Amino acid sequence: MKELTVSFGTRSYDVSVGRGALAAADSALFTDGVAVTDEKVYKLYKVQIESLVSSPERVAVVPVGEGSKSPERLSWLWRFFARAGLRRRAPVIAFGGGVVGDLAGFAAATYMRGAPLIQIPTTLLSQTDSSVGGKVAVNLPEGKNLAGSFHQPRAVIADTAFLDTLPDREIKAGMGEVVKHALLDGGALLRLLQDGSLDKDRDEIVFENIKIKAAIVQRDERESDKGARMTLNLGHTFGHALEAYTLYSRYNHGEAVAIGTALAVRAGIALGLTSPETLELLHGLLRRYNMPYETEIPACDFIPLMLGDKKNQVSSGGDEVTLVLLRNPGEPFVHSIKLKELESVFMAC
Repeated sequence: MKELTVSFGTRSYDVSVGRGALAAADSALFTDGVAVTDEKVYKLYKVQIESLVSSPERVAVVPVGEGSKSPERLSWLWRFFARAGLRRRAPVIAFGGGVVGDLAGFAAATYMRGAPLIQIPTTLLSQTDSSVGGKVAVNLPEGKNLAGSFHQPRAVIADTAFLDTLPDREIKAGMGEVVKHALLDGGALLRLLQDGSLDKDRDEIVFENIKIKAAIVQRDERESDKGARMTLNLGHTFGHALEAYTLYSRYNHGEAVAIGTALAVRAGIALGLTSPETLELLHGLLRRYNMPYETEIPACDFIPLMLGDKKNQVSSGGDEVTLVLLRNPGEPFVHSIKLKELESVFMAC
């Protein structure tokens, strides 16, 4: 097992990574806590979840899927905490994937003006990305993650044994972010992905991802305009537009990010800002891990939706898109471009 500290002064916290990390955790972390999970995870890990709380009645179980990230479910959780007698200094334990982490995290951030949060991520996507950094949110009918906050956890326990039960497509949902982190950093994780495999090097891949994510969020906790944390949006502006165009039914988030990252690299090459070798490297990585890197949907069909993405820094005229591009692996930068110019990169729209 490996550990690292995410440094935020008095709000610093430890991340434990590896098979058996949950069993090795200090039981005092969970004292008087309430657990939040979803129906699928609860069915798989009922014994482990209930062992963290004083009684099964202190486990809140929500439906599986993005629909649980709603103001209605958030309100239900607040009332669950109140009925359970959750005290202000007792933790909310988020045991599940990204949806559970976001929902439970926002509930913790807002219950009694802030309760401690412990993240126990159970998917590759949540272990490598969403459990670290403090972003928590719910969705509104008008858009994804529009109501949220920053609430750093007290601890993150990334037990890689939980990945054993994931179907292949859930692994892909995480690999999109893994490859993105590798390109942003250009160092150890990139070499590991080129030379190793997820089966053989699972713990190391998760740990190196968290190191990269932690290093970025420590420099820019609240995603300042064009700050370090904004580079984590590599592939997301294209990817979110593709997800929205297909009504979130064709690609999962990781697949959309993989395609979006390839589109961002292609755009950078066309603009003379990115080395052509970067695209060859990216395609090779995505093929190696059985990830998509192109879509038959013309880019010009979904590019206009990029203007509505919440992560896009819209200009006063509302016609610019803010992209994260790469000069080379390990050299990300932020670039603003007129929508019409971006469309012309791919074809005449």
